[in-house]
Amino acid sequence: MYKRQSFVSLRLIVYSLVALVANGDYLIGLGSHDMTGPAAGVNMMGYANMEQVTGGIHFRLRARAFIVAESADGSRIAFVNLDAGMASQLVTIKVLERLKSRYGDLYNEDNVAISGTHTHAGPGGYLQYVTYSITSLGFVPQSFDALVKAIELSIAQAHDNLKPGSIFINTGDLENAGINRSPSAYLFNPPEERAKYKRNVDTLMTLLKFVDKSSGKSIGAFSWFATHGTSMSRDNKLISGDNKGAAARFLEDWFAAGNKNSSAAINTRLEGSQGAVLNQASRIKATGGQACSKTASQSAKVRKNDGSRFVGAFCQSNVGDVSPNVLGAFCLDSGKPCDFNHSSCHGNDQLCVGRGPGYPDEILSTKIIGERQFQKAVDLFTSAEEEITGKIDYRLVYLNFTDIEVVLDGNQVVKTCPAALGPGFAAGTTDGPGVFGFQQGDTEINEFWKKVRDAIKEPSQHQVDCQKPKAVLLDTGEMFWPYAWAPAILPIQILRLGKLIILSVPGEFTTMAGRRLREAVKETLISYGNGEFNDDTQVVIAGLTNTYSQYVATFEEYKQQRYEAASTLYGPHTLSAYIQEFKKLAQTLARGDKNIGKGPSPPDLSSIQISLLADPLGDSPPPGIKFGDIKRDVITKGNFKLGDRVNATFWSANPRYDLLTEGTFAVVEMLQGDKWIPAYDDDDFSLYFKWDGPFYSSGSYGLATIEWEVPQEASAGIYRLRHFGSFRTMKNSPVSYFTGASSAFTVS
Repeated sequence: MYKRQSFVSLRLIVYSLVALVANGDYLIGLGSHDMTGPAAGVNMMGYANMEQVTGGIHFRLRARAFIVAESADGSRIAFVNLDAGMASQLVTIKVLERLKSRYGDLYNEDNVAISGTHTHAGPGGYLQYVTYSITSLGFVPQSFDALVKAIELSIAQAHDNLKPGSIFINTGDLENAGINRSPSAYLFNPPEERAKYKRNVDTLMTLLKFVDKSSGKSIGAFSWFATHGTSMSRDNKLISGDNKGAAARFLEDWFAAGNKNSSAAINTRLEGSQGAVLNQASRIKATGGQACSKTASQSAKVRKNDGSRFVGAFCQSNVGDVSPNVLGAFCLDSGKPCDFNHSSCHGNDQLCVGRGPGYPDEILSTKIIGERQFQKAVDLFTSAEEEITGKIDYRLVYLNFTDIEVVLDGNQVVKTCPAALGPGFAAGTTDGPGVFGFQQGDTEINEFWKKVRDAIKEPSQHQVDCQKPKAVLLDTGEMFWPYAWAPAILPIQILRLGKLIILSVPGEFTTMAGRRLREAVKETLISYGNGEFNDDTQVVIAGLTNTYSQYVATFEEYKQQRYEAASTLYGPHTLSAYIQEFKKLAQTLARGDKNIGKGPSPPDLSSIQISLLADPLGDSPPPGIKFGDIKRDVITKGNFKLGDRVNATFWSANPRYDLLTEGTFAVVEMLQGDKWIPAYDDDDFSLYFKWDGPFYSSGSYGLATIEWEVPQEASAGIYRLRHFGSFRTMKNSPVSYFTGASSAFTVS
């Protein structure tokens, strides 16, 4: 009887949900999970700088997901935004395997999109192609696992939270968060085309606002806007979500604090049950730390999102030539603007560096660009009135991008090429200069570098001819030892949410390349949609999605061979191939065709990945010292005021033994009565966890410095700094946990 009643109740719930959706509502669910990888000794993904290895946390990285469904068993899409450099084909493959084991075919390669924000301050080693793992010394399982787990759990959380809801869309211009870092290449595009646009970068932000139908409460916002995740420089070693991660942090904190103002108290989210957890360890004296057991690890896990928190995500778009260093690029030696065509100084690419709005403080620049995106998102969020209705649909195909026949205007047939990188790639950009001896715009390679290239792999004559005017510096598409250096099979995907069309692209489109793709898809949908699509249809590009294949420049930009063109892998007709194939996919969407050929599946190279980065072998403190003990305490004389920096250094172990996922390595606690209450942790913009020490040697130890910049919203009172950590005495011994605390100090 009980089972029958339960079945009837479930059926009534499903019927009710279907009825709600039929009245114009969707089922919506949002989720978020910590994906912060190893904070010590792992090369960061983005700048390809082997000296840039993780050494602490600026603020934590997250995977943020939304799911929208037409009904409980109807068509649905899942979109995940990662605080990561880019998506990874191998990550996507393994996430889909996990989702299949949980949900069967409900979430699959067709309706799931996984997109990176393009921060250059996250741990690398999670991509499967050699080009993208050289600087990380190959595959790093800990980095990979952190991403896969976070994506899976963010989708699972969104799935578990599905409920009837409404989605509102709004757009607006943000003009001071990005400039074109290759303006000379942009000028190669036809004058009549450039005349259609006010700026040489896209300034439009598109935002979705998710609202719970039953309570009327907003539960999340996802936005798309193009600017690079390079506010943090190539010398930074703190894990950071860069400006988009900062914007997400600010938006979520603003909402948690009651939408009062942009600088609302961040510690709101640590109150209640989360604070009670940390109080388990409040017995530790303010004058020093003590080693303890698993309790410290449990106490550190203060941030787990149960689905009740607002989720704010800032997604990437056609970012290829857009820099957040909005003051421009200047020569380090003279202070004068760099050469316009080559972004070099006296022929030296390494002297030309872009400046963010907080120059010379990169963290301030990150904050300012993050705040500008956050403030525009708040404007769009609070004024969003247009509700999205209509179908949910999706299409995905796989294409061998090394050999696509492209029909150009006039019926000229051309082809794409195997992947290759030109000398302009080695020059780097104004956001992160590359190797000395190269300049952006180079179309010739000197004899020394030719010999180096040929020793690695001399390109075939077909490749040399196909890639022109790019000179082939690295013939990655014809290099297969020890495994493939570059992808050949790429996914292209379209997600439809009513009037919003999301184009999932596996790379970084330049501004004009993205504009051409959007316009071509929109025109196709209108032409073949039998009135279902019109001028109000909005198309956004979700960059760096599902896999990664570097850049896509226009045919005209390709001629100058600046960094973006030199990194356009598949030759001068790469963009034309994308446009052609996306138009085909858009036709099937407009016509409602479901039975389309998927194309060749991408390879799973997990079984042959090489990992050269050693795991830590076991740590132990110096004689007479316990992990968590203070090495250098805070200065307790006098009061600290807003803007001051307070720091303490602890004897500590390698943070790779336990990533403290959904937890923290650092806490600022405030004395309330006779209890220490957490106020800030290492997911806060004002608190820094810095680790310094040997990465791999047995019997080693390090130093953890916790630094707090007293923020404007901090209350006057008595505070202390707290450190959490873990260690092994030998490589395979059990993990032990410790904690320590500084002396108390006063903020006036």
